[in-house]
Amino acid sequence: MTEATTMPMFPLGMVLLPTMVVPIHVFEPRYRQMTRDCLDGDREFGVVLIERGSEVGGGDTRTYAGTVAKIIDAQEFPDGRWGLMVGGTRRVQVSHWLEDDPYPRAEVQDWPDTGQFNDEDAARQLPSVVAQWRRVLALQSELGAPGPPTDFEISEDPSTAVWQLSALSPMGPLDRQKLLTADNATFRLGLLAELLSDAEEVIRARIEMG
Repeated sequence: MTEATTMPMFPLGMVLLPTMVVPIHVFEPRYRQMTRDCLDGDREFGVVLIERGSEVGGGDTRTYAGTVAKIIDAQEFPDGRWGLMVGGTRRVQVSHWLEDDPYPRAEVQDWPDTGQFNDEDAARQLPSVVAQWRRVLALQSELGAPGPPTDFEISEDPSTAVWQLSALSPMGPLDRQKLLTADNATFRLGLLAELLSDAEEVIRARIEMG
């Protein structure tokens, strides 16, 4: 772990993963202020999953693991709302939550991968997981669900590729949180393979049911 730094935080009902690009609608006054402060600074804030509670009004229970979001584009509307496009850059761990004044903030530490990571093992495992991922997306398209562009290129680096695959796979926030908190790319690839197998089984059942 690195030294803790204070960062604006945006608890949400979704999980942002590194490499993931998502739109965020900012309408609460406190997050409008946060957006302005971020744009005046390094354009970064942390995103964590809300375990219990609501995105609006506070009083929520938040996870300790999150991802740093970098503002790629920002549009302010006449009524003061913001439309943001953000990209996940790196994972962080919350060491201490501060007062939600004027908006949620926390002391966070960068959270690099840890544990036993074998580049060669991960590289050997990656092609089969990519094939599995493409098979799941093909099945999902039979149900009319949208997917990434067919020419989307997956990185040859397993550490980057597993984030891309996780971000573009059909799964809920709790499964994405498990992937976010996995020790390293080797464990993450194994976990993703299990989750894709579960997703494939569910999708095939839905197809058979018509």
